[in-house]
Amino acid sequence: MNILEDLEYRGLVYQVTNRDELEKKLLNERVVLYGGFDPTADSLHIGNLVLILTMRRFQLAGHIPLALVGGGTGLIGDPSGRSTERSLNSGEIVVEWSNRIKEQLSRFLDFSTERENPAEMVNNYDWLGSLQMIDFLRDVGKNFTVNYMLAKDSVDSRIGNGISFTEFSYMILQSYDFLKLSETKNCSLQLGGSDQWGNITAGLELIGKSSKKEAFGMTFPLITKSDGTKFGKTAGGSVWLDAKKTTPYQFYQFWVNADDQDVVRFLKCFTFLTREEISRLEEEVKTQPEKREAQKTLAAEVTRLVHGEEALQSAINITQALFSGNVQDLSKEEIEEAFKDVPSSTLEDESIGLVDLLVAVGAAPSKRQARQDVESGAVTVNGVKATSLDSKGTELGRIGGSYLIIRRGKKNYYLARFAD
Repeated sequence: MNILEDLEYRGLVYQVTNRDELEKKLLNERVVLYGGFDPTADSLHIGNLVLILTMRRFQLAGHIPLALVGGGTGLIGDPSGRSTERSLNSGEIVVEWSNRIKEQLSRFLDFSTERENPAEMVNNYDWLGSLQMIDFLRDVGKNFTVNYMLAKDSVDSRIGNGISFTEFSYMILQSYDFLKLSETKNCSLQLGGSDQWGNITAGLELIGKSSKKEAFGMTFPLITKSDGTKFGKTAGGSVWLDAKKTTPYQFYQFWVNADDQDVVRFLKCFTFLTREEISRLEEEVKTQPEKREAQKTLAAEVTRLVHGEEALQSAINITQALFSGNVQDLSKEEIEEAFKDVPSSTLEDESIGLVDLLVAVGAAPSKRQARQDVESGAVTVNGVKATSLDSKGTELGRIGGSYLIIRRGKKNYYLARFAD
């Protein structure tokens, strides 16, 4: 497989150094490549998926990916793509977050030594943590002029607001990572987002001056939405890969709600579907957009990849139950997942009346409004239209003995949880 042509088809090549030579190398050799992940949070998010899945594509094509966790650079902070200085995290936090990132990366890359091209995890703290300042300045720093560094976008964009020497030095540290991996792992290709181009090319400069070894850099475009909103963000914040921070149902919903103008591009970037499969789905978007088959396929493929088949089936089950109103079919665990972010209340009085219940969970601002909503047929409890104002909590058929799912209107959900 010509991996470079496949990446270009998928819109995953933005900048590349010496493309023709890189293509020859990829066709004729098993290339060692790397991508870096700084521990700036306790979980990776879907913005990281582009790099992760690109590394996976390289491994499937027979090459060897090195997943670099920035235990060292995470203590410094990358100025790329930011207008302000990052807050410095403690060493303990960086170590904890680095370990979590390692665990998440193992879902996507095969580290099994049984295969011919196993992925490998590396942590740049292993070499950055033991650097002596004088040696570093003499052996590495001397290869970079201040003028060269100021010309890089990651630095130039920050000059107006100010940049600390700490973040100013980040470029040199990342360059040293590339040199170190070139020397110790025979790594010849670095991958990253387009905002990393300055750091990547600086690494190539350092390798060229220090060892003369052959090396390449490649970036992919930063993913955006057609409506101009930031990819990977929702009203609730970032979409995380950690199921405790973004549930599989929420994760699935993010993808299934992709706009028609975005879905084919996302299918290319985030799935391993063939060109023929993607072309078929693209035609479906044009001819039968109401079926949203492309969105459903996208959501299923990415959710399965990140969270597994069982979590995917649960997300689909929740989605179908909420669409049909058959919420009685949901398990207790699925209810907690589906209604994680809706207004909820834990109630002690099992015999609470329906009117008081609606007020207690926030479905109605007053008893008067609650009565009007019930009388007008606007309220359902556990998927059944509420008709009697005199209904008690003990008579409303709690799911799993604990939950009442209340819907007011078509989309406003509330959850009542009765204490055990």
